[in-house]
Amino acid sequence: MSHKMQPQATSHILMIRPVRFAFNEQTAESNAFQSVEIAAKTKEAAQQEALEEFEHMVSQLTAAGVEVTVYEDTPEPFTPDSIFPNNWISFHQSGKVVLYPMQAPNRRLERRMDIIEDLRKRYQVEEIIDLSSFEQQGKYLEGTGSMVLDRRYKIAYACLSPRTHEEVLDAFANETGYKIVKFNAVDAGGKPVYHTNVVMCVGDSFAVVCLQSIQDPDERLMVREELEKTGKQVIEITLEQMNSFAGNMLLVNNKRGEKLLVMSTQAFESLSAKQRDEIDDYAVLLHFDLSVIEGNGGGSARCMMAEVHLPEK
Repeated sequence: MSHKMQPQATSHILMIRPVRFAFNEQTAESNAFQSVEIAAKTKEAAQQEALEEFEHMVSQLTAAGVEVTVYEDTPEPFTPDSIFPNNWISFHQSGKVVLYPMQAPNRRLERRMDIIEDLRKRYQVEEIIDLSSFEQQGKYLEGTGSMVLDRRYKIAYACLSPRTHEEVLDAFANETGYKIVKFNAVDAGGKPVYHTNVVMCVGDSFAVVCLQSIQDPDERLMVREELEKTGKQVIEITLEQMNSFAGNMLLVNNKRGEKLLVMSTQAFESLSAKQRDEIDDYAVLLHFDLSVIEGNGGGSARCMMAEVHLPEK
């Protein structure tokens, strides 16, 4: 590759502290990971319990040497999923910031220019690429939920779903120079998986992926080969483990340059000893309980972190 290889992971994470976290009716139809049972049990307490899980995660990440910038969500407009900022924004080493088209109307309200303006004080923002106009055509691409980025090789892995449209993927590729690897993935019930980042996690020299969810053998082989071609050890997880959010992990660095693989306790506990050993060769496993956030929001640790890859001023 002609250009200098970009690091896959960053030590700076952006997170949004929830104020009215709740089960989102507008997303439940396409997100099989939301649990009506958990939502019913925690309805009143969801915000308080989610906030406790959130604060614990922030303090654990900080203690591990990761820089976490927390922005407060606003009570109005009502954004029950604001705790998952990775869907509406992504930050790139080129200084580009991308804004994404969101399927649920109440998630579109999460896009906040004030956050970008605040980051501008410290970072170079060269260009804002706003893809949100695709919403008017009913075409969506929900950030690094819809795409799992291999930042070193500029490859975006994407499983197609009601929230991940080919046309918007092409627009993203045109704007950023990423190559798109698209495929279809289904859960144990045969339903399209709503976001790619529950199917797979791409590290620098490893990838955790539920190849079982990719039913077409040609597509499955293509994904595996693409990962292996870029020098990654493929660590496979089962559909059941995917259901426990074992695919929803993120590789981050701490300020000392150590690698951490961040996940929920549910995800960690679903892994076999062998899988943990394999991952352990590449990163320290860091996990915390996110069960209320997972059950109500249908997203886990990875979804809660937007990686700030912008160049510092």
